[in-house]
Amino acid sequence: MVAAFANSPFLAGRATGWRSTRQALWAAIEPGRTAAPAPGPDARSAWTGHVLDTPVMCVRSGEGPWPVPEGLTLRAWAREGARAEGAGRAPVADDLDYHVTTLFPPVRARGHLELRMIDAQPGEDGWVVPLAVVGALFDDEAAAEAAYRAVAPLAGRLGDVPPPRSPLWLAAARDGLTDPGLARAARACFDAASEALQRLGAPPAMRALVAGFTERYVARGRCPADDLLAHPLASLARAPGLWGTTAPHGRKDVVS
Repeated sequence: MVAAFANSPFLAGRATGWRSTRQALWAAIEPGRTAAPAPGPDARSAWTGHVLDTPVMCVRSGEGPWPVPEGLTLRAWAREGARAEGAGRAPVADDLDYHVTTLFPPVRARGHLELRMIDAQPGEDGWVVPLAVVGALFDDEAAAEAAYRAVAPLAGRLGDVPPPRSPLWLAAARDGLTDPGLARAARACFDAASEALQRLGAPPAMRALVAGFTERYVARGRCPADDLLAHPLASLARAPGLWGTTAPHGRKDVVS
């Protein structure tokens, strides 16, 4: 998804060398807040442990400044309550809810799965394609199995560092679908998604958008960022917010 939908190659009006500058920026931010949970046999347990063992950003207070207890994890705060150094009070349910909003892994559980690795797409209906592809790969059992088989050969490139800092994720953000392994996996995933959309009875207009994106980008080893890089002046003129700003080309989250 990072490689196929990469669409933020500029920062402050200049090419960065990354097809997804947004993803590169997330990879440079505090790992404790942006890294994926450590892998484990049970995703729920892994996510729960990640939430509990990440230091809280602050302790909210109705009056005065909010304390920032250094290194205080939610687990320690829950165990020690008001005795926790720097906390001043015991945590309540709202503190858990707030704490989760301060974590920014590539996939965040918030009652739904929030996929944070997909850049904003071109056009008013650009959001349809990532939503359709992700939804099809999640909802159709055959497509999910095909996607798993497609990405399995890439597992050896993950390394020991969790996303978004793993070598594979950095390659996806930097190279997009010019990376041969990512290109092969993307073609297989998009083909599986297209077949699944047919089985799921998706509207013809949606299937046409996915087919068009596949032909224009995925089948050719390209991503939307390549269009921007091919015509940088026109691209920047269409996105004036890039001039003089530290924010890369925008994003939209996909939920499933």
